[in-house]
Amino acid sequence: MPSYDTQLPEMLPMLSRGKHRNPRRGACFMEMASYLAGERWSDHPSCTHPLLAAAGRLVNDHTSDAGRQRLAGLIPSVIGLTSDDLRVDARIALRSATFALPVAPAERQRVLAVSVLTCERVLAHIDRRPPNTMADESRSALEMVPHAARWADEFAREIPTSLKAFRRHGAPSTVLYAVDGIARACVPDPDQLLYDLMVAVIGECEALIDRGTADVGAAVPPPSPAAPATDVLSAGR
Repeated sequence: MPSYDTQLPEMLPMLSRGKHRNPRRGACFMEMASYLAGERWSDHPSCTHPLLAAAGRLVNDHTSDAGRQRLAGLIPSVIGLTSDDLRVDARIALRSATFALPVAPAERQRVLAVSVLTCERVLAHIDRRPPNTMADESRSALEMVPHAARWADEFAREIPTSLKAFRRHGAPSTVLYAVDGIARACVPDPDQLLYDLMVAVIGECEALIDRGTADVGAAVPPPSPAAPATDVLSAGR
């Protein structure tokens, strides 16, 4: 995993939870990004992909006060990472879901398993590959939670995915459930996992940001009913 730690200028506001009216009241991850990018003070700056920015806000707010300041070193790496390519949304959501799925509480695992299947299905459609294919990382994550994977397959098998709805609702919900799942996980250091998640989704953006705009259709057809549970690329909520 690459290192994104960057030394920031001194005298900048400390990172804290929530939205702040101005730097004198503190800053969240994305407000600091807007400041460093020379934009108007905002937690929704135009310099960063909207879903990556949502991940930054969520990780900022779910990290403990003790661990949050370490996130500051990642802020410069999100500046300038923006694109209209739907692959970026799908890869951020997929990485978030697979990252959180093995450690999230049981009540979050079903939703995240559906998200893995949905993201894979969207990516298969965009990349024009067979719909019942799946990356090894996704398959491994689902195999770690077999009960949730089977439930997700049955739940989403017959539901088509609107790509517009995926971008607007499905992908942001996936990132929310993933961050919340990690924050509530029974692990020794959730702050470290949240930091690692942020590094991972930044990496996904950097890998895709120059690939151009994806061809997004109206909907992805449902998978074949005969496909095995671990191979079905099903729809989201």
